[in-house]
Amino acid sequence: MINWQYFPKSDMAPKIAISVVHVFESVEARGTSNTQELPSNAVLAEAREGLQEIGFDVETGKSASDKIAVPVLFGQNGKLEKSFEADAYHRAHEFVIEVEAGRAVVNNQFLKDLFQACMMHGVEYLAIAVRNRYRASNDFERVVRFMDTLYASNRMSLPLKGILIIGY
Repeated sequence: MINWQYFPKSDMAPKIAISVVHVFESVEARGTSNTQELPSNAVLAEAREGLQEIGFDVETGKSASDKIAVPVLFGQNGKLEKSFEADAYHRAHEFVIEVEAGRAVVNNQFLKDLFQACMMHGVEYLAIAVRNRYRASNDFERVVRFMDTLYASNRMSLPLKGILIIGY
């Protein structure tokens, strides 16, 4: 089962976020952590076509030309100085997607994804897809609980309009 939660909870998820959820729902049988233990790149590969159909540029491999670089810093004469890589990026909707597997919570990869999205130029929305189940942990619930705390504490303000957490 695909689970999802949009933040802030006081806002309705935008149409593009719902479209991303539908893509993951459409490949659920091939990519869910309830029946599969696919690495993140394999899950992304399952979702690639659907994400491309709704306008995302999607990473296709390991070489530099296959990756999606999103600008972070610009130097002298406007030259790109620093970028971070994203699994998928929709320029018009300013939406980045990161797909994680086993290290999403164990290695706090979801926090790195959050940090990088906050630094990216032209990014207003972030989706992080994590396993529902990883070993004895429900990674989706743990990431959602973290985001609940982040938003409820009101101690840190994020430059993003919204964050979508997807459990696959």
